[in-house]
Amino acid sequence: MPSDLAILPTGAVLGAEIRGLNLAEPMDDHTFEAIDDAFARFGVIFFRAQHITPQQQVAFTRRFGTIEFNIFGERWSVPGAPEIVVVSNVTENGKPVGVRRAGENWHSDMCYAARPPRGTMLYAIETPALYGLPLGDTEFASAAAAWDALPDDLRQRIEGRRAVFDFTGRKRAFPPTADEIARNPPVTHPIVRTHPRSGRKCLYVMRDDCTGIEGIPAEEAEALIAALADHIVKPQFIYRHQWRPGDVLMWDNCTVQHRAIQDYDLPQRRLMHRTTMGGAAPA
Repeated sequence: MPSDLAILPTGAVLGAEIRGLNLAEPMDDHTFEAIDDAFARFGVIFFRAQHITPQQQVAFTRRFGTIEFNIFGERWSVPGAPEIVVVSNVTENGKPVGVRRAGENWHSDMCYAARPPRGTMLYAIETPALYGLPLGDTEFASAAAAWDALPDDLRQRIEGRRAVFDFTGRKRAFPPTADEIARNPPVTHPIVRTHPRSGRKCLYVMRDDCTGIEGIPAEEAEALIAALADHIVKPQFIYRHQWRPGDVLMWDNCTVQHRAIQDYDLPQRRLMHRTTMGGAAPA
């Protein structure tokens, strides 16, 4: 690891802060490899007090994989940077400047896709606070630690099974169009995924998006999905991030699930830039 880099675990079962790096400056391959290793190891990594342009965020994201375009970007993106989705509760001229209430329920980004993204990056430009107290936290759950904690008989029951993921299963910030539904037909993914870099196993099940399990009757599958989804988000598997302006945070969409805490509203403002890095078919 480069000598000027410090990786500080959060103390939860996932997550680490990386210090000693200015993301606005060029980064050599040796430094990037250390960051990439930390990303695979901790699932969530973040950098404080950053000041980056949209072009710098896109370039940094591309080092982790091809940019994945999200359906939100078709409606709310940064001018001149279509790779970036604006996440915000701010309105201008009576219109929202970004996605207003995204990610309120536990999920893994774009799990409905045949090739879900490797990871997601958020750059915090404005963060809400009240009387100096931060609002709008994001919670992250380790689906890998949740797998490790399963009893052996349940592991044997679900390993090798595939679940059905349906784009229309989850309520979204806006109703999907007929074209969006047609472009995202139901897909199946293994309930137990293996991280392609660390080799760590994790649960890949969530409410709403996951609508069934192959080879299991619907009612039984629904109960099993609910039980596994609730298990993943138990307190012992969670890291809760308090945002500060200038945070750049990324999470792994294989081993980590997340949700946004919606405990704020105008005049408390939240403005973030989101990029997504392409992935591969789950295995």
